[in-house]
Amino acid sequence: MKKKGIYLDYAATTPIDSAVLKLMNDVCLSFYANPTSLHEPGRLAKKRIEEARTLVANILEVKSSEIIFPGSGTEADNLALFGIAHANKHFHFGKHIIISTIEHKAILESAERLKKEGFEISYAPVDKDGILDINKFKKLLREDTILVSIIYANNEIGTIQPMKEIAKIIKNFRSSHSGTNYPLFHTDACQAAGALNISIKELGVDLMTINGSKIYGPKGVGCLFIKKGIKIEPQIVGGGQEWGQRAGTESISLIIGLAEALKIAVGKQEKENVRLLKLRDYLIDKIEKNISYIFLNGHRTKRLPNNINFSFTGIEGEALVLYLDNAKIYCSTGSACSSLDLLPSHVLLSIGLTPELAHGSLRITLGRDTKMSDLDILVNQLVKIISNLRSISAIKINKNERK
Repeated sequence: MKKKGIYLDYAATTPIDSAVLKLMNDVCLSFYANPTSLHEPGRLAKKRIEEARTLVANILEVKSSEIIFPGSGTEADNLALFGIAHANKHFHFGKHIIISTIEHKAILESAERLKKEGFEISYAPVDKDGILDINKFKKLLREDTILVSIIYANNEIGTIQPMKEIAKIIKNFRSSHSGTNYPLFHTDACQAAGALNISIKELGVDLMTINGSKIYGPKGVGCLFIKKGIKIEPQIVGGGQEWGQRAGTESISLIIGLAEALKIAVGKQEKENVRLLKLRDYLIDKIEKNISYIFLNGHRTKRLPNNINFSFTGIEGEALVLYLDNAKIYCSTGSACSSLDLLPSHVLLSIGLTPELAHGSLRITLGRDTKMSDLDILVNQLVKIISNLRSISAIKINKNERK
């Protein structure tokens, strides 16, 4: 039998929960009709979708009419930025958008495209731990700012942003300047869902993105919360599905799978976070005690309970990942969406690492199947591999590689 290996890349994607998979299989067999059809099988399919929508809405503490299901977290992020920006063209309120320097590429590249369309993009900086610089952020807000998008928990370094504080600043700015609902506040919560509080009432956001594949649900489906009254221009047209905001025949099984996965994740959250925090801190401590010339990237405590990101001087992260892969230990150098990009991580550069040190990073993300013994095996392999890589590397070890 082929050795299963040790999977430590849960931030890239999670395996599907067995209960979710069973439910989806049952749904595929029983509810195959088009949900927009008027006949009984169509009505039954539509009913199951609306039950799933209500389940997600209840978890987020919002109305079901404020939830839509795009085809992924990336599509949801795209819809949030393009949808708000393009809808605003008709109102001429402004063309200024603020995002952080450590956003997922789904936000960064959407912003870059909007810049080519004539929108002005400001990039809110973060400190050395990846926490938004609140004072500098405040100075970026303008009367023509239509949207702020700040990632809730970073997908590479796990840093958690002070969402309530950011929301309060935006709300106060609205009151004292524009007197309207602008700027709107969007957050990418793909990594946060299942680990952090995602109550919209608590967070105070106007739009929020969730991804099924990050919460032990199916791939190919996301969720976007859009606060009632917000004008958004659909980016996929050709039908009136999802309140007219995302055309295309709904995938019943994927939508129901996401809703069920979110319910299970939230139900497990408290107990699982305690377990993961213990494992996370154990691994950080053991790596720091056994390997020299390293940097922990991201805030030591204000980070996701399953995220560990280290930079190792004198090596290439890609080589480290491949050696670990050969040992059947599966990690990554950063975002899976950027795995083919040879440029250093924009997230690590934003927190002050040099390109050389950024290239020597390793992201380890834990999950439901992770055991303490897995982490001991990982550290033993890391010690051997890093020693070997440093012995053959032309990269000089520098203790002070931050800018």
